[in-house]
Amino acid sequence: MADWDLRSDPLADLRDGDPGPFEAFVRSHARVFFAYFRRQGAGQHRAEDLTQDVFLKLYHHAARYRSEDRFQALCFRIARNIWIDDRRKSSTRGANVSIDRDSDAESEARAREVEDVGPVERVSIHEESGRLRGALRELPEPHRAVFELGVIEELGYADIGAILDIPVGTVKSRMYHAVRKLRRALGEDFEEGAA
Repeated sequence: MADWDLRSDPLADLRDGDPGPFEAFVRSHARVFFAYFRRQGAGQHRAEDLTQDVFLKLYHHAARYRSEDRFQALCFRIARNIWIDDRRKSSTRGANVSIDRDSDAESEARAREVEDVGPVERVSIHEESGRLRGALRELPEPHRAVFELGVIEELGYADIGAILDIPVGTVKSRMYHAVRKLRRALGEDFEEGAA
């Protein structure tokens, strides 16, 4: 998970003529947005393009940026809008866009990254990842969006509400229902692991 406790506000610095912090932010947080788009269903190359689009939008937004905006929430709001626009364009063109979720090879690669994990544990991690990805795909999009922003991106309810343009009460309700549906889909193992 990327560190969002930045020493300064990259967009405010860029607006004020210092591009250094923004460039450092791009280098340190590109993988955050790439992973976000991959979780939404973009293939690797499309996720790379969409990640670049996020940074371009942020760059162009710098001139009118107000420092009182929550920088992290602004970044994810832009990423979400880019994803929505991309889906609309794809459906308008009638494109048959393949949703390329994490492949088995990527799951295995993540499992190998965990130190001191033997082959049996690797298989278990791979199976659990697959079950969780499957359960997340089954969630209605509004519930999945809230869950991913809150649990995976570790955003607070107020930030999620700002990104999705919904009240905090709706965020809480959707999170409650998302967790409930995931628990039901994943069974007892999930409840024991979450405790």
